[in-house]
Amino acid sequence: MAEEQQHKTSIGGQAVMEGVMMRGPYETAVSVRKSDGEIVTKIDENGTKKRARIWKLPILRGCINFIDSLVIGMKALMYSAEFVDIEDEEESESKFEKWLEDKLGDKIKDVVIYFAVFLSIIMSVGLFILLPSIVSGAVEAIPQLQWLTGHKLFTSIFEGIMRMLIFLGYMALVSQMKEIKRVFEYHGAEHKTIACYEAGEELTVENVKKYTRFHPRCGTSFLLFVMIISIIVYAFLPRFDEYGKIIAILLRMGTRLLCLPIVAGLSYEVIKWAGRSKNKCVGFLSKPGLWLQKLTTREPDESQIEVAIESMKPCIPENKEEDKW
Repeated sequence: MAEEQQHKTSIGGQAVMEGVMMRGPYETAVSVRKSDGEIVTKIDENGTKKRARIWKLPILRGCINFIDSLVIGMKALMYSAEFVDIEDEEESESKFEKWLEDKLGDKIKDVVIYFAVFLSIIMSVGLFILLPSIVSGAVEAIPQLQWLTGHKLFTSIFEGIMRMLIFLGYMALVSQMKEIKRVFEYHGAEHKTIACYEAGEELTVENVKKYTRFHPRCGTSFLLFVMIISIIVYAFLPRFDEYGKIIAILLRMGTRLLCLPIVAGLSYEVIKWAGRSKNKCVGFLSKPGLWLQKLTTREPDESQIEVAIESMKPCIPENKEEDKW
């Protein structure tokens, strides 16, 4: 189907353990293949379309979607984990687990999910904000490099390059793990299924197999945009050199954290605009995100595509205008 005839959907997803989560305008569906071969699907309302108008404003909607994606993604991962090798892993509960279950009851899963999200945010801040700030501060302290480090743009560019290197290194390492390779295959199945739907073809395994596993509106591309836009936004922030090195680093970290919602919001708007645009220049700018997906996706087999199709179907609204990107 020609590019201009394609229906670009807002339906997106995430690979989970032996399955795929898809999120549409009204429902979120998680499909998982159990060890006996059966596919189970859990469908929940997500309320995306029912949000107050203020949360749909540009920039703000990007921040909300980012937080939502973390929480919903963690819930989907925990749900999928319930079906993986459940017969072989009957481990006795520890005293701490029993205490938590007694104290929290049915709320224990929610507590674990939000704690996991909180922990992932803390780890991300440590890796992508704290570590680059400390290293850049150390480099700026080298007298022989003052001709370079004294420039106002040095800090923003140096930290941005460090973030990209950390991210690429992390993805390259985890992509070698056997379990993660399986997840990346489901990630490829998710992309292929969405591409097939956008092309207007019936969602069958044979149809889905024809499409590429690389998708311009993938979360991987979003993260790359976040890193690029952070360089631009942080370039406008003061370096605080007049306060001494340690205080300067702390103030830089604080201002970067405060600006993080703005960076996430702007990145969402950029990827939304890029996803709609047919401009060749925009296509060129989207290429690095597609190249990066060579690390985060793998070619899926037919059984994995079946799972992705099952998770996609409940998310498709009757009126296609309601899931338009």
